[in-house]
Amino acid sequence: MENQNLQQELVAEVVDEKELEAVREMMKAGLMYGHKKAKTNPKFRQYIYGARNGVEIIDLSQTITALAEATEFLKSQIKEGKLVLMVAMQAAAKDAVDLLVEKFKFSRINERWPGGLLTNFGVISKRIEYLKKIEADLQSGKLDKYTKKERVMINREIERMKKLFGGLRDLTRLPDLIFVIDASIKGHATAIHEAKITKVPVMAILDSDDDPSKVDWPIPANDHSKMSIDWIVNKIINS
Repeated sequence: MENQNLQQELVAEVVDEKELEAVREMMKAGLMYGHKKAKTNPKFRQYIYGARNGVEIIDLSQTITALAEATEFLKSQIKEGKLVLMVAMQAAAKDAVDLLVEKFKFSRINERWPGGLLTNFGVISKRIEYLKKIEADLQSGKLDKYTKKERVMINREIERMKKLFGGLRDLTRLPDLIFVIDASIKGHATAIHEAKITKVPVMAILDSDDDPSKVDWPIPANDHSKMSIDWIVNKIINS
């Protein structure tokens, strides 16, 4: 009943028919649910509609506007052939990131942020090139000269490096944009910090416990739900 009343309230705020349909879809996907009120970042309060049962409710009309602006910027980056790096290590974002990477050939972080990826790119890029070389050597049979034990060790090293750099094979220079899903994750926060140092713009899906002032293109929404993340990414792709 409480949830139904909330939905009626949010819908009542909308006048435009197109926006009304979008709000209904967003509510169904649960985009409006933030974290508990006690965890709210003070700088996120501008995006809060209210609270229900101690949980912050995100203002979906602002989400619509922010998503449209972020999508237009991302579209311009893709058209200009810019390098975009996805930073989303949580399981809930995997399918959505797979879609973006497959469609737009974005680079991605597979499992954890390699410290210094942006701030010490020269060193990291050498590791990426080494991974590509050793994979090519394996494929061509150049590693067959090693003993079985040595090849086991080499394969372990390749697997370790793939976890770190496997999604970065096409990142030949600093990215023109990083797209983060959930800025509060430790590795994601490091990525945003390095982006600020190197002046790489940041786009992010942010929840109520995040600081939107650290992001150039914030998209306020539930960033820990698979349904919510999938809805946003599908909206970006369909645009």
